[in-house]
Amino acid sequence: MRIYGDSRSGNCLKVKFTADHLRLGYDWQEIDIMTGACRAEEFQKLNPAGQVPVIELDDGRTLAQSNAIMLYLADGSRLIPRRRYERAKMWEWLFWEQYSHEPTIAVLRFQKQFLKTPDDELDPKKVDGGRAALKLMDDHLAKNDYFVGGRLSLADIALVAYTRWADEAGFDLAGAPDVAAWVARIEDELGITG
Repeated sequence: MRIYGDSRSGNCLKVKFTADHLRLGYDWQEIDIMTGACRAEEFQKLNPAGQVPVIELDDGRTLAQSNAIMLYLADGSRLIPRRRYERAKMWEWLFWEQYSHEPTIAVLRFQKQFLKTPDDELDPKKVDGGRAALKLMDDHLAKNDYFVGGRLSLADIALVAYTRWADEAGFDLAGAPDVAAWVARIEDELGITG
């Protein structure tokens, strides 16, 4: 299997974190999104949407979208709860991550770190949305060690990918102590360094 991704992208890294945790063999193919590598004709044969991550299976089939890839890789593993309701709660967090978390925290990080957008030019609605996302997470983690089922699931992997870089988006996790403790715990459990 090959994983095509940019190692500066949380969406790509959550696929890597899942594969690594499950000890799946793969070749990592670095795709620099800042140089337009995703728009290259050869890459668009893998994913016509021109986005990373993408996996290419040994038989040549491809799959895009980070959460779909994670679900595919983790099928049948302990990362997906067996109980129907807990599994649905995991999906709920995965959908929320892509709809409410990633569009605020990840986008602000990209604008600040890669586009060098000054703080006074950032969309205040995104800043408010990021604060709200971290508060929701902190409230949940004040009563839970994990997001679903009392143990590591794909919900934790999806959410830790960009949350661990919240400071680069302009958010201080000191204001969300349960989130900060959870990030450290998940990074340790996944063996994430750097």
